[in-house]
Amino acid sequence: MKIRTLLFVTSYPPRECGIATFAQDLINAMNKNFDGNLNIEVAALEESGKPNTTLLNPPVNYRVNPFDIDSCIEFAQQINENDKIDLVCFEHEFGLYGGEYGHNMLAMISLLDKPFVVRFHTVLPYPDIKCQKVVSLISALASKVIVMTRSSADLLREVYQVPAGKIVHIPHGTHAHIVDDIPALKRQYGVEGRLVLSTFGLLSENKGIEVGIRAMKEVAREFPNALYLILGKTHPVVHAREGEKYRNSLEALVKELGLENNVRFVNSYLSLKTLLDYLALTDIYLFTSKDPHQAVSGTFVYAMSAGCAVISTSFVQAKEMLEDGAGCLVDFNNPEQMSQAALQLLRDPQLRKNMSNAAKEKTRSSIWENVAIAHMSVISEALAEDKLMPNLPPPYLDHVDRLTDELGMLQFAVHDVPDPTFGYTLDDNARALIAMCMYSSEIKSNTFVDTLMRKYAQFINKCQRPSGKFLNYVDKHGEFDAMNNEVNLEDANGRAVWALGYVLHSHERLPFDVVQVALTGLRKAFTWIPELQSPRAMAFAIKGLYYAQDYRVGEKASELLTLLAEKLHNSYLQEADENWHWFEPYLTYGNAVLPEAMMMAYKVTGKKEYKQIAEDSLQFLCSKTFTESYMKLISNKTWYHRNAETPQEDGGEQSIEVAYTMLALNTFYNITKNHSYLDKMRLAFSWYLGNNHLKQLVYNPLTYGCYDGLEKNNVNQNQGAESTVCYLIARLLMEQWNKHKYVTTKQNSMEPVRVGSN
Repeated sequence: MKIRTLLFVTSYPPRECGIATFAQDLINAMNKNFDGNLNIEVAALEESGKPNTTLLNPPVNYRVNPFDIDSCIEFAQQINENDKIDLVCFEHEFGLYGGEYGHNMLAMISLLDKPFVVRFHTVLPYPDIKCQKVVSLISALASKVIVMTRSSADLLREVYQVPAGKIVHIPHGTHAHIVDDIPALKRQYGVEGRLVLSTFGLLSENKGIEVGIRAMKEVAREFPNALYLILGKTHPVVHAREGEKYRNSLEALVKELGLENNVRFVNSYLSLKTLLDYLALTDIYLFTSKDPHQAVSGTFVYAMSAGCAVISTSFVQAKEMLEDGAGCLVDFNNPEQMSQAALQLLRDPQLRKNMSNAAKEKTRSSIWENVAIAHMSVISEALAEDKLMPNLPPPYLDHVDRLTDELGMLQFAVHDVPDPTFGYTLDDNARALIAMCMYSSEIKSNTFVDTLMRKYAQFINKCQRPSGKFLNYVDKHGEFDAMNNEVNLEDANGRAVWALGYVLHSHERLPFDVVQVALTGLRKAFTWIPELQSPRAMAFAIKGLYYAQDYRVGEKASELLTLLAEKLHNSYLQEADENWHWFEPYLTYGNAVLPEAMMMAYKVTGKKEYKQIAEDSLQFLCSKTFTESYMKLISNKTWYHRNAETPQEDGGEQSIEVAYTMLALNTFYNITKNHSYLDKMRLAFSWYLGNNHLKQLVYNPLTYGCYDGLEKNNVNQNQGAESTVCYLIARLLMEQWNKHKYVTTKQNSMEPVRVGSN
């Protein structure tokens, strides 16, 4: 597949400005996610009136003076002559380009033969005729126009008459940053024991920092330990024009109000890590800008994504983002309102915590990885090509480890924090044991993995009763929960058989004691397996018995598998008709295990009718769960019923469906060698990587966990056991996918990718 070359025309570090930082973060995220399939170069825009000191050092391969019309024309011709460049991406802000309203950019793009996209960082709501004309002409020539707020999209459509189909809303990217010990971080930065308020950004008069300082007068009276950090150096353009006049006036104001112990200036251009640390230790973030027409602010969304409780003036982005309890809005130039809002938050730690959680949840969809995926979708559309899929993420076990304590794997988490309230289940520990067996086979075996494996095996052993059957629910104290007497446990028992059989299948790479626990447990289960009635329970048990044949279990496993296969066969014959190729009158959860079990039964028995049922039922299931370009899963809110008159509801999509579908597809490929199953596997896994109806990541690249579900308009931010383990199983299946290295005629197939491990 051809490697595409993109050229970004933008300000770029070491230039100190917000758009330069934005461009660097975006390019880093795109390189990380699409490495090997994408080449990104930069044309660095020079500053007005400054000598050209930018070094040509990749990714910066070009320089252009946007305030010199001849330089703009020469640059356009240079790009036209470079056959390697496929698409140009312009970052637009009126001050970046010379001419009235950045008119010089028009000279550049009107001569450009390459397709290009443009991002407007600011869209003015009340343009004069000249401004409206410049923006409209740029938009008319562009393949796509990107904005970062819904309000900007509305303005382009309604005021500048840009066609709606050309406008794309992609939010400003954010960095997710986890800090476990905030008090230790405060000690590190010399603010131990302080209630920290902060403002970050390059200083200039339109930032309104004096409003935050005046607000601190009332705050410090009630909370003497409150400290306002003003983070950032003076804007280079402002410094060149007037030196430190503005900063000096702020320092004088601090002395005038007697706030020397409550206001601290950090006069430096902060590295990303230092900035994220400062935001992590911030209790309240003050956004004090005076500009009501400011469309977007990177510092504002970075503060939200860090979980700061935010108090902001009512600029465009804040009005969109600080709804539903995600922050406080105040009027411009109103220190009284700002101080009252700050005092309310300082008096109520729970309110601050709720606001912090709401802010993080609001911005998780805009982490840089999601923003990179959204940009690749726009770029693919502009080039009229199939969407390029992100690279495989590393199969790290961080969140699996986080969810596991001394007893086993906890069932739920609140965001990424394990929640012991609801205890443990056999279901989750059985799946976790399978995942560890796969990890040992596909990545490597080590003492850490063996330790996790032993915990999950011992948990299953704890759940097995003298009868050989299993209980499913264990409370946070390690006692069996009353729920075991209230719900049908057949599926959980079948799943335990699957896990024990899979351990025996993987025995060569596993600790001897784990294999012996599995062998003993499975033999005890042989007595009740013939009693199973639930189609899914039978299918899970068939899988376990199929895998167990690789170990010394005698003929009993094959006999039981044959018995269950015939029962599952009869279920299919009873329910299926010419339009409904299924074992039940509905499709619910974990559906793919049923056709997979029938294919395994065919492999053992050689009965061709089993193979036909397996293929027909899997094809039927895929017709309900795959669109042409992505997976759209059956909603757990409604399930899918035969003869249902209402259309399927959006949302309620869960990781378990993707993983079980991939397991089935992998089994079908291994038995039939039909490469179409591998194509479907790759498409299914891309659901986790943003190829879904929301175009958002479902796995968490920061925690290496997996979000609990894909809803109609958002991703469920909790990262519990089922979703995380199923994601890990799916990810490990892609290791097998890589090993096949098959040849396909399908364009844009994912190339094999090797990744690291813990």
